[in-house]
Amino acid sequence: MPSAVKINALCELCHCRKAVMRRPKNLQKLCKECFIHVFETEIHRTIQREHLFYRGESVAIGASGGKDSTVLAAVMKTLNERYDYGLHLILLSIDEGIVGYRDDSLATVKRNQSQYEMPLEIVSYKQLYDWTMDEIVACSGIKSSCTYCGVLRRQALDRGALKLEVHHVITGHNADDMAETVLLNILRGDTARIEQSVNITTNSQGSPVKRSKPFKYAYEKEIVLYAHYRKLDYFSTECTYAPEAFRGTARTLLKNLELVRPSCILDIIHSGEQLKLKHKRRNASSEMEVRSNGSVSLPNKDGNRCERCGYLSTNRICKACILLEGLEINRAKVQIDGTSVDGAAKLTKTLEHLAF
Repeated sequence: MPSAVKINALCELCHCRKAVMRRPKNLQKLCKECFIHVFETEIHRTIQREHLFYRGESVAIGASGGKDSTVLAAVMKTLNERYDYGLHLILLSIDEGIVGYRDDSLATVKRNQSQYEMPLEIVSYKQLYDWTMDEIVACSGIKSSCTYCGVLRRQALDRGALKLEVHHVITGHNADDMAETVLLNILRGDTARIEQSVNITTNSQGSPVKRSKPFKYAYEKEIVLYAHYRKLDYFSTECTYAPEAFRGTARTLLKNLELVRPSCILDIIHSGEQLKLKHKRRNASSEMEVRSNGSVSLPNKDGNRCERCGYLSTNRICKACILLEGLEINRAKVQIDGTSVDGAAKLTKTLEHLAF
């Protein structure tokens, strides 16, 4: 005879199986089966409410091999089959060139390709920019590594999608990531970015590639639990350069707040959604705006292009080209007299003020 289970230990949804966890989002007691169903259903409702896809659409999944992108691929495959979305799903990976980290995570992505029966495309920084992240860090220093990687990765995803003739990329950014970004922008005093940082879909003017975040309201802890209960194969090692990033400050603050108030993650996101900044009026006849830091913003009528690489940019030269120019200056200096200068690091600070 099976041992008796107390009523208060039962799953709060099915009332017939023993609860194995409390949801980090609302502390609801659930069994494994109900948690998996609830998690998938919430993602489906987000997709339906936001009208993220249309039938027959080709969608690239930004796949890094980590928990978020692996769970995203698994959930999208499940929902696409369960609810008959009619989507053509493709795995798109970016190889930043970080020895001992990205090469191992890409091995996981290749296993996911076989497990989920999806085509895979890998685009590397070396191919696109003639630099790897290891070379960039060696030239500019570790503290600005995430600034470089973030700018180059966003552009690489767009270029990879266009190579596949795909116009929609989805990423595994979760609720924790979005709340961190809101806090990060507040800590930096960059309030102009808060409103756009909580959008579930972003589509820069003139860009043929749309980006979406189906996990916008999914907690990171729940993503980990989902991967655990479904026994998904993912890469769990943190990026070599991540501990030095300023984002870690916002992450630590958020985790401490979550201990006191579990709903604070969604509360911060909702606050960001409600924040509307008063925009300055511009002279319709003006051809450009010179910002206080000396950068030049071009009119956004049909989407502007970088004068050097042709990529979408609100400035004459895009962020990636400015960064790469700083790296070339540093490398040339090292080759000439064997000493490094901080020109690239100074350009990094300037880039924080440029609109993207």
